[in-house]
Amino acid sequence: MALSSPDADQGAADALVMGAGAAGLMCAIEAGKRGRRVVVVEHNREIGRKILISGGGRCNFTNLHTGPEHFLSHNPHFAKSALARYRPRDFVALVERHGIRYHEKTLGQLFCDGSARQIVAMLEAESNAAGVRIVTACEVRAISKEAGAYRVETSQGRWRAESLVIATGGLSIPKIGASRFGYEIARQFGLAIVECRPALVPLVFSRADRERYGGLAGVAADVLVTADGRGFRERMLFTHRGLSGPAILQGSTYWTPGDPVRIDLLPGVDIIGRLREMRTTGDRAPLRAILGRWLPKRLAERWLEVRAAEFDGGAAAASTSDREIAAISAALHDWQIVPAGDEGYEKAEVTSGGVDTSEISSKTFEARQATGLYFIGEVLDVTGQLGGFNFQWAWASGYSAGQYA
Repeated sequence: MALSSPDADQGAADALVMGAGAAGLMCAIEAGKRGRRVVVVEHNREIGRKILISGGGRCNFTNLHTGPEHFLSHNPHFAKSALARYRPRDFVALVERHGIRYHEKTLGQLFCDGSARQIVAMLEAESNAAGVRIVTACEVRAISKEAGAYRVETSQGRWRAESLVIATGGLSIPKIGASRFGYEIARQFGLAIVECRPALVPLVFSRADRERYGGLAGVAADVLVTADGRGFRERMLFTHRGLSGPAILQGSTYWTPGDPVRIDLLPGVDIIGRLREMRTTGDRAPLRAILGRWLPKRLAERWLEVRAAEFDGGAAAASTSDREIAAISAALHDWQIVPAGDEGYEKAEVTSGGVDTSEISSKTFEARQATGLYFIGEVLDVTGQLGGFNFQWAWASGYSAGQYA
């Protein structure tokens, strides 16, 4: 597409949407269906960049079990209205209408059978049908408000519109263009920002723990991870630098730096009863072998080596006392690690924090003190858990704003 002169006036639109991601495209489609003249401005050369890389390229586009309890926000009630108005079944109906085949992986997570590009193509087709104009490779240089309309100056000309929608996402995955743009616009118009930090992100070992457990890189186990009272039973993965996997990513959103992450290495296993039973039968198997029946062998052995001062990995079950059995059980069910930090926005799936929702209408997504200015998606202080919840928030917030922008 030939670029317009930066000084060219592109004319008026009813709604300008900043960002051609999940939330922005959904909002544009819905506004276009209402007969609004909609222009979407995207700084990347292609739309839906985050959609394309999600779910290993297959896009975990929603979760069947979505509810307000799956989201973190300083206002836990803010997401309720939008989530009730646009549910997972609504997006699934759209997917099915476009003939996209999908499957449920685990815990209500829906993925494309084929490629995430099918979701992007669907959104592009819906945008075209709604008369939405999408302008890519377009840098926004300035935004102002004059005579009740928003004026946006870009590398491809100027636009004016009565409604301006900020759908520029958060700070996660900067390699695809994440920036502070949305927060800067919020501050320009007097809105508060809840402090941002990486979420759904791997955690990094302290130097001591890296020496103890860094050699377990590649080992995975089904565990129960608890942070700030929220528990997640899924897989945990050891890396060279720390801990990852779904259970850790989930816990990272609720983890406060300096606090321990509590890990139940044997969730649902009555290790006290099992060891007592083995003692009764005279089982001579060493403790390391017994733990290896439930845990990966390398993890069982290394965990006992690190705690050699407490437990003898070579001791037989038949010779363990009730006190020793209780201590082993307590340590396995409440292994505590104090991470040194996290892997940052480069490896975070989403951003926690954002535009303060107390500044935004939960019905229309319009800023209370800036008529015609809307914020949707990840730029807001609403963070979903892992498993398609953040996409459902994008669809729901975009749909809701699209009824008014």
